[in-house]
Amino acid sequence: MTVQRVKALCDGRWTDLDTRQWSPVHNPSTAEVIAEVPMADAAAVGPVVAAAATAFETWSQRPIVERARVMFTYRQKIEEHFDELAELVTREHGKTFAEARASVQRGQEMVEFACGVPSLAMGRSLPDIAGEVDCETAREPLGVCVGITPFNFPAMVPLWMYPLAITCGNTFILKPSEKVPMTAVRLGELLMESGLPDGVFNILHGGQSVVEALIRHSAVRAVSFVGSTPVARSVHALAVENGKRVQAAGGAKNHIVIMPDADIEQAAAAVGAAAFGCAGERCMAASVAVPAEPVADAFVEALRRSTAAMTVGETDARQDVDMGPVITREHQERIERYIDVAVEEGAEIALDGRAVGYDGSGYIIGPSIVDHVAREMRVFREEIFGPLLSVVRAHDFDDVLNLGAQCAYGNGASIFTRDGYLARRFKREFNAGMIGINVGVPAPMAWFPFTGRNQSFFGDLHLQGEEGIGFYTQQRMTLTRWFAPSDRSHTDPVWKTQRS
Repeated sequence: MTVQRVKALCDGRWTDLDTRQWSPVHNPSTAEVIAEVPMADAAAVGPVVAAAATAFETWSQRPIVERARVMFTYRQKIEEHFDELAELVTREHGKTFAEARASVQRGQEMVEFACGVPSLAMGRSLPDIAGEVDCETAREPLGVCVGITPFNFPAMVPLWMYPLAITCGNTFILKPSEKVPMTAVRLGELLMESGLPDGVFNILHGGQSVVEALIRHSAVRAVSFVGSTPVARSVHALAVENGKRVQAAGGAKNHIVIMPDADIEQAAAAVGAAAFGCAGERCMAASVAVPAEPVADAFVEALRRSTAAMTVGETDARQDVDMGPVITREHQERIERYIDVAVEEGAEIALDGRAVGYDGSGYIIGPSIVDHVAREMRVFREEIFGPLLSVVRAHDFDDVLNLGAQCAYGNGASIFTRDGYLARRFKREFNAGMIGINVGVPAPMAWFPFTGRNQSFFGDLHLQGEEGIGFYTQQRMTLTRWFAPSDRSHTDPVWKTQRS
């Protein structure tokens, strides 16, 4: 198999970065090296930022409807290459083909949202806010924006950022994960084919030194990040220290509550999909199931039964499986160690994903369920980011709310119930920014913000929706007052001529 070398994009030109350090890109289904990505150093940042800053001078002055037309074309390009993009996601990340298509679809919806920016980014006005004084606001672009994206959604998360930033009039530098750079590059190629001017969108590869240099650069105005909580916290701190606008989405520990009146089979199916979809490698994955004590045994058995029937294996070449590999061998081994830790701390294994029976070379581990998890256990407190679900049994509804209050994260939580009163209390009181009522994964679509909180998000304005427009623009307010002409001006010959 030919191992391709991934290129960077600077000022409209696809180039080989000048570096001696290359990082392998693996196919998680086979462990094969399918590409090498250049790991640039901080010196590579300056020319890319300079190109983006120069392009901003003209792109920001382009009428907003013309900027939106580029996104209309881009949306069509993505549609035409939809399965190709999904195959790339599957190949370098390991998602099933169905999951990869769904992730590309969610990204495409953000492009569609960006097409509507001319309507959504309008300012506001109020005539006669005071005597003969009018007030108006206008949204203006910021400048050079940076996006730092994770491995788990190679298409969707980058598309959360740059279509909106660019349509709002900014220029953009994408630093994709070195584990999955190929999808980002293909998306960049399609964007350039859509008629985007040189320098408006750029791609730079690298590690921590590149990220820090981008954040520190004086010409960079805003930073968007998605990744783990420790890195999100450090990105936010560095960006604030350097006077940047920043949105940094971190990790999660999402809960799904199953009340005594819930349909157990329906809830078990939803929890299984939420916990083990995308091999549990998503920040909205269910990682803690909270059944009420009266139905806990029945729920765990229904969940174990439905989960055990899942087919697990390689996803390359569109293999017909329910769950694919995790991203690396190291991550697989880390998840396996968490199962051992859970048992050592007193939990019981209801389903052991290590016994899936796979004998290939891919990074395969099956779905795992650990029951009778206590709140001091590591599997309850720490983000695992894989197909391992903890079951914590709740005594009553107050116990459910206390369980959420003890969680340091705050991304998502769901409840399965027929009781509207309890559902309303859960919606208003549970410690999470995104709530599901009889919905397994309460992830918003493009038109609504991704409202994580606590240690799941650092910043003020979230990704997606109108908050995303707010993040990528700054407001200018104008107060206007015009005085009536003086008596002398009324007798001026020029005034008479104009009036006539």
